[in-house]
Amino acid sequence: MPRANRRRRDLDERPLLGSGEVATETYGGRPWHVRRLSGASATREYRCPGCHQGILAGTPHVVVWPAEGVGGIEERRHWHRRCWQARHAARP
Repeated sequence: MPRANRRRRDLDERPLLGSGEVATETYGGRPWHVRRLSGASATREYRCPGCHQGILAGTPHVVVWPAEGVGGIEERRHWHRRCWQARHAARP
């Protein structure tokens, strides 16, 4: 039986601009890609960088990554929708 704590390689190969609608928004003077996820497509738990609380599996939220550069999976962040909107509204 394989060890459960090994990193899944298929996560590194998932495209950031795959299916789903992606918007581009500006925050902090930089462009960011923003994808809204429904609760049905949110199958894992994440930690929101805005409030540092957990985003439970099944909770609608947004995935945000830099529009400039490579934008690899390590730069992608999952935010509560309200936290992204509040942070986005706080800075032009």
